Amino acid sequence: MAIDIPALEAMFCDIREKTDWNIDGPMLWGYFFTDSSPVKLGNLRKVLEREGYSFVDLFVPELDEGQDEYYFLHMERIESHSVLSLHERNQHFYALAADHGIGTYDGMDVGPTPALDA
Repeated sequence: MAIDIPALEAMFCDIREKTDWNIDGPMLWGYFFTDSSPVKLGNLRKVLEREGYSFVDLFVPELDEGQDEYYFLHMERIESHSVLSLHERNQHFYALAADHGIGTYDGMDVGPTPALDA
């Protein structure tokens, strides 16, 4: 199921209400893709790295008994988003996943940028 604009609006509102983060400024955005093939996800990783994203992890999530194994690719980048720019980013990732035969673009998470050492 695609992440729609009302869901993004709710996410931004929730972050504004429950944190002291500047959600309108630079944040650390994480993006997740899933597939049963680590090779396909590895190929997508290279594409995303060329687009300026950093690799975080490729892992098998905790699975329920009998559930088929699949992998998560976690990529991230510091960037600023509005609801509409994040919606556009998600649309790009849905299309990228489809173009590369990836099972799903699974969505994003966000947090403050890491503190820089002085």
